[in-house]
Amino acid sequence: MIKARELKRRYELEGPQKTVADLSGALAKREVRPQDFSIRALAEALVPDGREWLDSLDPRRGGFIQEAGDAVDVTAFSNITGQIIYTTIMEAYQREEFVMSRLVSTIPTRFDGEKIAGIAGLVDDISEIRPGMPYPSVGFGEDYIETPSTTKRGFIVPVTKEAIFFDRTHLILARAAEVGEVLGLNKEKRLLDLVIGVTNNYNWQGTAYNTFQTSGPWINTLAGNELVDWTNVDNAEQLFANILDPNTGEPVLISANQVLVCPQYHAAARRVFNASLIDYTTLGGPTRTRVEADLLLRQPTYQVEESRLMYRRLLAAGVTNPQAVWLLADFRKAFAYMENWPITVTQATQNSEAEFTQDIVVRFKASERGAAAVLNPRYVVMSTS
Repeated sequence: MIKARELKRRYELEGPQKTVADLSGALAKREVRPQDFSIRALAEALVPDGREWLDSLDPRRGGFIQEAGDAVDVTAFSNITGQIIYTTIMEAYQREEFVMSRLVSTIPTRFDGEKIAGIAGLVDDISEIRPGMPYPSVGFGEDYIETPSTTKRGFIVPVTKEAIFFDRTHLILARAAEVGEVLGLNKEKRLLDLVIGVTNNYNWQGTAYNTFQTSGPWINTLAGNELVDWTNVDNAEQLFANILDPNTGEPVLISANQVLVCPQYHAAARRVFNASLIDYTTLGGPTRTRVEADLLLRQPTYQVEESRLMYRRLLAAGVTNPQAVWLLADFRKAFAYMENWPITVTQATQNSEAEFTQDIVVRFKASERGAAAVLNPRYVVMSTS
């Protein structure tokens, strides 16, 4: 366990801001871990007359009355404890399994849904300029998308007198980890539902569209393209090549660089995308050719990711053969998380009603607000079996 009295000395000598900042840095570098601390030891060291205060929590001390006006200063204790709980929440919120939360763009915004304006591409319709004739002026066409309203989610983590007295440090940290994990899981599920087309919120120039289309302004769905070998990747790449800019009619300059598969196709994806040599037989003939794999694929260094949650979300949506669904994309250009504020941990003021009625010494509230949004569905292709 970390020596709480050393923290107290640093708190008194260096002040709360530097002490908490140093502790935050040590936790971030994993030089110390939240489990290294004892809530009871921190209270004893950081609360004025901490040992006497802890003794006052003993239920065997019947008849002891502390006047309501005799408020206990738990500022130092709550500041240090708050940093420990914050670290625990963040580690659970940013779990490695939350794949989409890492792959999509995060765009800070102060709006509850907004209109993101762009400029329509310049059409290549340039006539020759004869000597002495004026140059034509460039016009600007309106192009915009509208993102959905954001939503707020959060929980409160209380630290009770009983938790301090009985030193239930691991129970408090477990609750904090659950808060971070549930918030992170909820965000991941909302992103995945959007990425796989279970929910749709793409609104382009005032018209709502489904993310994945089989006809119309763009085609980015490819049936019968189970991931078996390089030819299936080539099929998806060819579909990308045929997607046109809706304003100019020119090919969209797309560079798909990521692949997302269900866990059942983890081995197949590794085999296909990490192959160094490929043997294939010419269609309609016996000729066998061996070539380097990176010469066949447009992007020889695809980032391959798998998501257990994607399979579960597809299964819940009633998709046939969900394990065979895979995506080829540039996820940062296709999707985003519009974030009003990231996960934030705030501390309740001292001497609240909860302290008197529920024996809660300090409370921490974790919350985040945002929404998953489609930026441009032309940067993703979905293949199915």
